[in-house]
Parts: sequence; C-alpha cells; structure tokens
Amino acid sequence: MNKLPGLGLVERARALQPLIMGEANEIERTRRLTPKVTSALIENELYRALLPRSYGGHEVPLDVFMQMQEEIAKADASTAWCLGQCAVCAMTAAYLEPDAANEIFNTPPGILAWGAIKHDVKVVPGGYLANARWEFASGSRQASWLGSHVRITEADGTPRKKKDGSPEIRTILFPITSATMYDVWDVIGLRGTGTDSYSVENLFIPEKFAALRDDMNAVREKGPLYKLTTNAVFSMGFAATSLGVARATLDAAIDLARKKVPQGLSAMRENNAVQGVIGRTEASLRAARAYLFGTAAEVWRDLERGGTVTEAHRIAIRIASTWTIHQAASVVDTAYHMSGATAVFAANPFERRFRDIHAIAQQIQARDTHYEDAGKAILGSDLSRPPTGR
Repeated sequence: MNKLPGLGLVERARALQPLIMGEANEIERTRRLTPKVTSALIENELYRALLPRSYGGHEVPLDVFMQMQEEIAKADASTAWCLGQCAVCAMTAAYLEPDAANEIFNTPPGILAWGAIKHDVKVVPGGYLANARWEFASGSRQASWLGSHVRITEADGTPRKKKDGSPEIRTILFPITSATMYDVWDVIGLRGTGTDSYSVENLFIPEKFAALRDDMNAVREKGPLYKLTTNAVFSMGFAATSLGVARATLDAAIDLARKKVPQGLSAMRENNAVQGVIGRTEASLRAARAYLFGTAAEVWRDLERGGTVTEAHRIAIRIASTWTIHQAASVVDTAYHMSGATAVFAANPFERRFRDIHAIAQQIQARDTHYEDAGKAILGSDLSRPPTGR
C-alpha cells in the first residue's frame, strides 16, 4: 500500500486495517510481520510517530500515539505490539547527538528495536566493548538497528555509579548487521512479534551511540513528549493495544450474537442473559478506555503547561495502564466464553485474540506488583489525588 497523504497517523492506522487483517494468518504462521505490512507501516510513517520533529518525525501527543496503537491492534495484536515497541524506541533520538540520531533513524528503514536490561559493557578508549546476549527484542525482525540496556564497567573493572549511588545504565545502539539473531520466539500468543534474542561479540560501541536514555538531564529535546520516560510511554501504548484487542473481540461477539441460534435454544440476540452480558461488558470496556485516556490527558495537560513528570504522574500512568490491560483481558474472556464453541475455531476471530490478550497480560506492563508499588507511594504521601491536584 502506498502512503496515504492528507491523513493523520490515527486515520492512516485505521485505513491499514484491511491490509493487516488480510496478512494476519501469514504473520501468525511465520511468527513475524510480513513485508507488505512492514512496508505499509514504513511508508505511512507510523514508526516515526514519536520521533522528534527535528529529525523528520511526527512527535505526536501521547493520546494520538495511543489511538494509533488501538486502531492497529483491532486488526492484529502482533503488528500493534511491534509498532508500539519500535515507535517508543525512536524516542531515544531525543538523547543522541544529531549525527548519531540521523544515522539511525533517517537511513531507511530507520527502525530501532531492543531487549531487556542485562549485562555490563566495559569502558574502552572512545566508547565501550560489548560481549553479551539479550532477549525479548519485539520488532527486531523489521529493525535496522538494535539496542541493549547495559550497566557500565570502568576499565579497571569497577561499576560506574550515578550520583545517587545506583548503577549507570546506558542504551547502546548498533546496526543489526553487527549482531547474531536467534529464532526463539515460539509462543502461544503474540506469535507474530518475532520477539527473538540477539548477541554481539567484541563489538565496539562509539560513545555517541551509548545514550543516557530516560535521564532528564541528558535529553536534548524540549517538547512535552520527551519529559516522559520511554517506560511510561510503553505502558500507555501497550495498554491502548490491549483496548484494541478487546474492542475487536467484543465487536466480533456482538456480531455473532446478532446471527447465531444455538442448537435447541432461542436466538442469542433474544436471550436476556446474553443481552445483559453484552451491556455490562460494553460498559466495562468503555470505562477502561475512559480511565486510560483520561489519565493520559491529565498528564499531558500538565506537561504542556511547563510541568515535569512527578511521582503522582508516574503512579497515575502505572496503575491506569496495568488496570486497563487486566480489564481488557476480562472483556476478551467474557466475549470468548459468550461465543461458545464458535470461538475455538481458528477460522473465527476469537481464539487468536484470546491467546494474544493473555500474552499481553503476562508482560511486565501488567504485573500485579505495580499495584503494590502504587499503594506504597500513595500511603507514603498524598498521591491519591489526580496529577493536576484538582
């Protein structure tokens, strides 16, 4: 599909749904996005949603990114997951020297992916030396560059510390051609994300490609988007992805209920129990969406007014995103069970979304320990009010 001129990123995402849905079976079979889908996402600049305008990106507000994720997820969760991962990775440009950022993001395809925090790199003249393997690099099969979050070890072997005494974490960046990829992503849900492992051996990382990501003292961009950490944006983006999966699953169940007449029973649409389930589930989904997007709007409004991210903002984002993911999973479960035996057939739009939403709910963004973190912070200070203090 060619670029869709004159449309915003949310409208472009919506327009790509038929293409992505048509490729979904192949994405599932091959366990990675198809060339057609990847090309469409690149041509329509969806990967550049969070890239600074100074590098030709869109630098969209948080809620626009979330809506984009939601629309793509209605078509295919794996596509949305990869897009969200790589779009947030592009925020790293805000911490890089211009020549490094341009080399990564303005050399086609300009896609960065990374895995979990792990391992140390050693300081050497002009940069760092890396020897390690990392896991969980969603979107890496479409990427041109990879990143890794590492601790820094000085030349004498001592760990480098920040002023507060914690280890210094940097995100090292390198071309994917410098890494060895491992095809390990054989899972029950989000199968198409290609969340594989990768390693490097004796790889020199120049200083300019080692970012102090999420360090507000190191950020070079001044827009409100870059006052947020990538972790916070990941949380909200993946929660919006879960809403898209839930919306598509519930819509499919509603469509089925309009037509299905179970053997020996009355039509589903005339069944009072079915009607009640649909009404309550619709309310639950709308409430979750309103809560998530309302939180995003409150935080964004404070940042646009010149504020910085506070502990109250962090807690608000964390509990809203965690609760939304679990609520979305509950909506999918209800829609799946309401659909009866129809839901178990691969040809119908239920079982893949059922598997995908439960894979999302297993990710770090949905950990139950986030509630404990939030509760501890709320009990320790007056953080129970909205971020704006109203």
